Amino acid sequence: MLTGTESIFVRTSGCNLRCGFCDTPFTSWQPEGTEQSISEIVQACQLQDCNHVVLTGGEPMLQKAVVDLTVSLKAVGFHITIETAGTLDQPVVCDLMSVSPKLSNSTPSAERAGTWRERHEARRYQPQVIHDLIARYPYQLKFVVDQPRDGQEIIEYLAEFPEIDAARVLLMPQGVEQTALLEKEAWISKFCQQHGFQLCRRMHIVWFGNQRGT
Repeated sequence: MLTGTESIFVRTSGCNLRCGFCDTPFTSWQPEGTEQSISEIVQACQLQDCNHVVLTGGEPMLQKAVVDLTVSLKAVGFHITIETAGTLDQPVVCDLMSVSPKLSNSTPSAERAGTWRERHEARRYQPQVIHDLIARYPYQLKFVVDQPRDGQEIIEYLAEFPEIDAARVLLMPQGVEQTALLEKEAWISKFCQQHGFQLCRRMHIVWFGNQRGT
């Protein structure tokens, strides 16, 4: 819903899921990164000429320090968006909770994931967490869509959450190549129009290509 808004991204490393289509494997499948204190992160954000911060991952709600980080960022005036899969809950300070529930299309193959396949399946759907997050925060729900059949799964998923506003449901095509994304956008857009959802284009791919730091 804030597409095009200049934002500072703070990306945490580590995730409790292993999506087969994960486009940031350096935060999940092979987590990496350097450790920084909350004060160092806040100071780095303050050096930027921007007042929007997006906490993403990996899974930022996995980090114990995320609550203190959001409190510190809000104390110096930042608008905070948190990108989460909606499987974990913490009492963070947040202006927009961007929840990306993982559908069955996210489950990795057994060949690739081994025991992580079962762990992913057991963790990816936590309905009470979703209920709690959207009750406490301004929210958007962003579903990654790969095939037309995913649409029916989304409809069935949302039936469990009658309180969700359809206008806050975003459907984003899965992919990292512009040609493939455009092909999917065509039929996803029609599906969105039918159900009152919004198409969420992967504009960072359009603008910068599939590269880190964007």
